[in-house]
Amino acid sequence: MMITITDRAFERVCELVKLEKDKNLVLRVSVDSGGCSGLMYNYELVSKDNIKQDDYVITKHNATIIIDPISQKFMLDCTLDFIEELGSSYFNVSNPQAKAKCGCGNSFSV
Repeated sequence: MMITITDRAFERVCELVKLEKDKNLVLRVSVDSGGCSGLMYNYELVSKDNIKQDDYVITKHNATIIIDPISQKFMLDCTLDFIEELGSSYFNVSNPQAKAKCGCGNSFSV
């Protein structure tokens, strides 16, 4: 699977795990139905025990990000980044498969 995850995204996962004080946590990224355009990204800290055999697992800087097989299909050639702007910070996926995005940028369609 080709997905690029920036150092900023991995660093943010490290920060989130430290805040939770549980080194057993990983970030699960999934694509779920919802939002104005039909699909949306979901980010959830889960226990390493929840990693499934067919999950795509990426580890760097002592942070682990996992993506389930169905979501992988929607995230081919994507870049996952963490953005910090004045007044907000968020994970951002640049997805070349997205044909449309809603106005708020939280959902997309393929």
